[in-house]
Order: sequence, then C-alpha cells, then structure tokens
Amino acid sequence: MAVCEVCGNDYALSFEVHTAGDGVHTFDSIECAAHRLAPICDNCQCKVLGHGHQADGRFFCCAHCARARGYETLTDSA
Repeated sequence: MAVCEVCGNDYALSFEVHTAGDGVHTFDSIECAAHRLAPICDNCQCKVLGHGHQADGRFFCCAHCARARGYETLTDSA
C-alpha cells in the first residue's frame, strides 16, 4: 500500500503518476491527482482538466477567460 500525497490515505489501489522532469507522485484517486497536477486558470482559478488554452505561459480553462485577460485571438472549438 502507498500513501496519497494529497489526502494522506493509505490505499491498496494507489497509483503513481510520472511527470516530465522525472517527478513521481502517488495518489489514491483521480480527484487527488487532478487537485495536485492540473494547471489553474489564470482568470477564474478553476482547475484546467481538458486541453484549455495557453498564451504567454499562462493557462486558461476557456477562450472566454483568455479574452477576459486580453488574449482576444483565442477561441474555443466550434
């Protein structure tokens, strides 16, 4: 068993996520993994769980949030 680095649960079905730069993280759920690893929208501060948008090193959950921060050319899929 391994301990989740977010919630501290010692769980038999925990799993590891290997990230770029040789980072290794242990979680007991996808929820905890998303909480720790997902980028945060620079406008509304929600977790970006899909592709989202990036501009100048900033993350946005949608084109609306990107436009709210001055990135007028970003659009959501039509």
